[in-house]
Amino acid sequence: MSMRTFSLVLVVLGLAGCGGKPPPSMGPPQVTVATPLVRQITDWDEYTGRLAAVESVEIRARVGGYLQSVHFEDGALVQRGDLLFVIDPRPYEAALDEARADLTQAKVRLELASNDLDRAKRLFASRAISEEELDARTKEHRQAEAALEAAQAAEQGSALDLEFARIKAPISGRIGRKLVTVGNLVSSSGDKPTLLTTIVSVDPVHVYFTADERAFLRYTRLAEQGIRPSSRSAPNPVRLQLADEQDFPHLGYMDFVDNQVDRATGTMQGRAIFKNPDGNLTPGLFARVKLLGEGPYEALIVPDQAIGTDQGQRLVYVLGADNVVTPRPVTPGRSLGDLRVIRAGLSATDRVVINGIQRIRPGITVTPVEGSIPEPADGTSAAINK
Repeated sequence: MSMRTFSLVLVVLGLAGCGGKPPPSMGPPQVTVATPLVRQITDWDEYTGRLAAVESVEIRARVGGYLQSVHFEDGALVQRGDLLFVIDPRPYEAALDEARADLTQAKVRLELASNDLDRAKRLFASRAISEEELDARTKEHRQAEAALEAAQAAEQGSALDLEFARIKAPISGRIGRKLVTVGNLVSSSGDKPTLLTTIVSVDPVHVYFTADERAFLRYTRLAEQGIRPSSRSAPNPVRLQLADEQDFPHLGYMDFVDNQVDRATGTMQGRAIFKNPDGNLTPGLFARVKLLGEGPYEALIVPDQAIGTDQGQRLVYVLGADNVVTPRPVTPGRSLGDLRVIRAGLSATDRVVINGIQRIRPGITVTPVEGSIPEPADGTSAAINK
């Protein structure tokens, strides 16, 4: 028998031997199951905000004249009441001296008018002068009183002008650069007097951010249900981190919510306040903020990979009697890295398929392997006793 003929015989015998025998059974698919983690969860809603000074003042001249001196370093910290600028005070000193002289004259005229009125009253009592003469002396006395009041007002105004020639810091904070140098003419007239510099407060500092309509309505409903107080009436906590920071190290609280939704953007503006003793929270910086959303509350947690989708519905597979898996519709909550909070649809005793859902379908029998769910990476608080 040739080699070719022998090979054909082996092929035929092999085909005959395989015919009629079913393939070996694979058995139920193996999956990993575990009960959900039970943890205390606090939801924080994240937004982008911008830092702003609590107080910001433009330093402008209140009297005109030539700038005589500057008494600060650009960018320095100043205290309320510190001297910043001096405008040449000599014209205002002269005006004050003149006003004081006028005041002295007015006092003398009033004293003379008072004496004349007293004399006229005595003479009129003895019918030595007419009633018309008494009326004239009375009116002269009133005119002298009015002249004295005008002189006092003028003297006070001149004193204020002289005081305004020495420009002092109205608030404590960090001052900007001087916008006018010594020798320049400073104007106090017109709609906008000469801008000399600016000061912004440092500690504390505000951060402004906006939330969309859905978030605003959710906060409103939570307040109505007594779950979370409104930020209008309660200092809800807020966390903040700058662009080069991690883990939101700054803790502040809400102190303002606007009175209407912006019709152009459909957002509501909120404001939080933070302590800033080291001055690192500089007005104008962008920051990420987290506002208390809800909690703390007891939450069930499963891996994200354990959640499937069926026609837009989110579900997990729960191991039942005789190791049969059943789909269970659930309501997912916030993400915790690779994990997910389940807000509804599960109980703490359900055994959930956490690995291998791609190998199963509803109603089949599986081979379960006990597994465990890792702790959340964001430091969620300790477990609750089940």
